Amino acid sequence: MELRSAFRVNGFVVVLGWLVFTLLFGAAAVLAFIAATQHSGGAPAWIGAVAAVVVLLVVWLFATGLIIVNPNEAKVVTFFGRYIGSVSDPGFFSVVPLTDRKSISLRVRNFETQKLKVNDADGNPVEIAAVVVYKVVDSFKAAFAVDDYEEYVETQSEAAVRHLATTHPYDAHDDARTSLRDGAEVAEELTVELRERTLTAGIEVIEARITHLAYAPEIAQAMLVRQQAAQVVAARTQIVEGAVGMVALALDRLAEQGTVELDEERKANMVSNLLVVLCGDRATQPVVNAGSLYS
Repeated sequence: MELRSAFRVNGFVVVLGWLVFTLLFGAAAVLAFIAATQHSGGAPAWIGAVAAVVVLLVVWLFATGLIIVNPNEAKVVTFFGRYIGSVSDPGFFSVVPLTDRKSISLRVRNFETQKLKVNDADGNPVEIAAVVVYKVVDSFKAAFAVDDYEEYVETQSEAAVRHLATTHPYDAHDDARTSLRDGAEVAEELTVELRERTLTAGIEVIEARITHLAYAPEIAQAMLVRQQAAQVVAARTQIVEGAVGMVALALDRLAEQGTVELDEERKANMVSNLLVVLCGDRATQPVVNAGSLYS
């Protein structure tokens, strides 16, 4: 069964009809009472009671169909267990009498998962949490496809976050893999997976993003040292590459301009000195050679 619009009429028109009906029926009852009094000398006592009961029954019957729909809200209408439609337009309406109505909020909601402890793709224990922004787009599915759509979204969100954490490493050591720290890509993947999971409940996931990501406390210190070491190695690698380029440039310029001619041994000595100066993590102390080039 699919979502459909329930039959409804303007509630103010129905209330106005009640008033007209009550006045007309009351006037007719009074006239009948007067006529009965004039012809029989006394009106039966039950005539007024019957008229009052009929009016009350009609008013009560139509009153059971009155509903008020607030903005960003839907009313799911059922008639003795049968779904007859939903009303999502805000206003005052009258639907089929003797129906049950269930309110479903269409507002945008957000839900933040608990901090989950799972193993990433490399087997490292990590703590991860996410925030999910969603709204109901199908009131029929939200009301009848699942027991509680809010609880359903929470459960599916935690399951999707766990699955995401187990399929990606915390840190990618090469460019071919997507890590959990790649915010945009991971958020898009999580959003797509949650949309597929919550489609059954009539939910549209607008956005899902990681809000907390950290190594588990028992390995956090060791992983911090590892990350620092990796950063030091990366920095040193870049420094060495730059230093080698500068040394090669210096040798080429000396050779092109003919400033000085160096044999292979002196070139090697010059390269060694330049690399020490350029790659050292501390300031070097220059030594002035007062002798000749070879002494």
